[in-house]
Amino acid sequence: MEKLPKIGLPILIVIVLGIIFISKSTITIGSGEAGVLYKTFGGGVVTDEAPLGEGFHLVAPWNKVIVYEVRQQEVFEKMQVLSSNGLEIKLDASAWFQPKYSNLGLLHQQKGENYVNRVLLPTIRSAARSVVGRYTPEQLYSSKRDAIQQEIFEETKKIVDNQHIQLNEILVRDVTLPATIKDAIERKLKQEQEALEYEFRLEKAKKEAERQKIESEGKAQANTILSASLTDKILKEKGIQATMELAKSNNSKVIVVGSGKDGLPIILGDQ
Repeated sequence: MEKLPKIGLPILIVIVLGIIFISKSTITIGSGEAGVLYKTFGGGVVTDEAPLGEGFHLVAPWNKVIVYEVRQQEVFEKMQVLSSNGLEIKLDASAWFQPKYSNLGLLHQQKGENYVNRVLLPTIRSAARSVVGRYTPEQLYSSKRDAIQQEIFEETKKIVDNQHIQLNEILVRDVTLPATIKDAIERKLKQEQEALEYEFRLEKAKKEAERQKIESEGKAQANTILSASLTDKILKEKGIQATMELAKSNNSKVIVVGSGKDGLPIILGDQ
């Protein structure tokens, strides 16, 4: 009985060490994540193999796994940049991005876990300064919002593509101009709109006048043709036809044949 504790103690130590070993040798990677393996005695960051995917993994206890989010993420940035004429513009933008999955080891080795602040955001700021500097405040306020968004995206993507970052989209959410400049632009746009509206009304009135002129000329021409075609014989024939139709009516009347002007009948009613 006295030997049992002596035998049990080593077993207990082995069990404890086994539990520690297993806990240090396993890792579970969650959804939308991937792991970069760091081999302490084997050359450091593993860059020539695919990252560890989602699920349960066994690794040597002396190695480490650095977990990265690899699904699409969004980062926001507010910047102050200068327009082409030197006015300060406030730009509110965001970027949709994710690390390139197959290059995750290289990203960790070369840029580190703080790659967003080290690479992505400085590149966005630089591209925004370059792009906005090509436009006037009037262009930024009105028609060029989509254009600067696309140009910032293209310039940023060109750089971060080589930095193991996949850029999906740049969104320019707001462009804020100095209050005095904004008011001046709005007044100018209002005046331009009023001028366009006035020109539209003039053009509409001109077209209506032309329409009425054409209509009047058409009526006058029709009357001329009609007058020229109405001879005495035709008028007499029309009068006789009308007399015959009236004679068929049940209303009482007196018809005096040949007593009217030009020999046409006169119709006398019961009144």
